[in-house]
Amino acid sequence: MSEKIIMTRDDIRRTMVRIAHEIIERNKTAKHLILMGVHTRGVPLAQRLAANIERFEGLKIPVGALGIRLHRDNLTLLNLQSVIHSTDIPVDIDGKSIMLVDAVLYTGRSIRAAMDALADLGRPKSIQLAVLVDRGHREMPIHTDYAGKDIPNSKHEEIQVQLEETDNIDRVAIIDTINEQPIKSKTLRGQDI
Repeated sequence: MSEKIIMTRDDIRRTMVRIAHEIIERNKTAKHLILMGVHTRGVPLAQRLAANIERFEGLKIPVGALGIRLHRDNLTLLNLQSVIHSTDIPVDIDGKSIMLVDAVLYTGRSIRAAMDALADLGRPKSIQLAVLVDRGHREMPIHTDYAGKDIPNSKHEEIQVQLEETDNIDRVAIIDTINEQPIKSKTLRGQDI
């Protein structure tokens, strides 16, 4: 497998600052805004956005963590022994503007599960979506409101986001998941063709 670094620590920092400014600009007032990080890497990204908004606007935004595993449409395919992350919502979400935050937007299925999880908890006024990386290949009619970087790539490539809080390093890489095996020549009756 080959790996290519596409975002460094500084790239991620600058991107989070830019997204925070875009959120402030679009929402006019952030008084009714709640940032909800989708487990796992969406949670520290939401915390970083909240810290940036507080630094720029002097306004402390509530940050929550959303566990979506039980709302996934592939639950029967998942290892049921795997970790189920808890949901932590610091305030009532009814009538509030929710900013879902995740590391990568791919098919849209995780965000659909996140919206289902939110619906179980209340009725927000609106839901927006911020992601560090949008890689395309949607299977659901879901789009991002704030994307750090659009990285159109092939389906055999994986976007790997690593964050200091979870992985002890900040970086984003593209991993080519196709096994690199030598191509064998075809033979016809013992002759190379």
